Amino acid sequence: MRTPRDWQSIRVQAGFTMTELLVTMGIAAMLMAIGVPSYRYVTYSNRVSTEINSLLGDMQYARSEAVKEGQAVSMCPANSDYTACAASTSWQSGWIIFSDINNDHTIASSANILRVRQKLSSNPQDTLVADNTMQFVTFNREGFATAFPATVTGYVTFTLHTTPNKAEWTRCLQIFSTGMMNTERTTDPQGNCS
Repeated sequence: MRTPRDWQSIRVQAGFTMTELLVTMGIAAMLMAIGVPSYRYVTYSNRVSTEINSLLGDMQYARSEAVKEGQAVSMCPANSDYTACAASTSWQSGWIIFSDINNDHTIASSANILRVRQKLSSNPQDTLVADNTMQFVTFNREGFATAFPATVTGYVTFTLHTTPNKAEWTRCLQIFSTGMMNTERTTDPQGNCS
């Protein structure tokens, strides 16, 4: 059993020594140096995946609406006030999905607009460009992509580049004349995304 005299000899130490504090700060600095670049990769990668998947989702929606309505449904890059198609292969400013009742790739009236997607807002410098002068995508009532440009590969690619432009953050969406679609990264073994 301890006596009061024993309690007096025990000293209570509070806080850290300078050596402990420096070692802790050094370890924290090393972990930050390793973690921050990885975090940046994850955030950029997730952002571009979300953006290309929104285009994929809207194309699948347009295709399903064409089958459901039994008539052509088109989507095109939007003009600045989202009321008409812009004559462009750049899709980063947003797009419009509409019932193409005249099958002429123009919006007959505002009642025919099914969905409007605003511009890519997460990074205004990102570019989403379609190759082969693809200014619109039209699906017929069977779900096929019509008025499809002739390509050697059999598909048209929409490529999303980020700023800063790095290959590991690039994403692609390929659409086939059959109406099938898939997304790829530049690191995928097929090598169709660049």
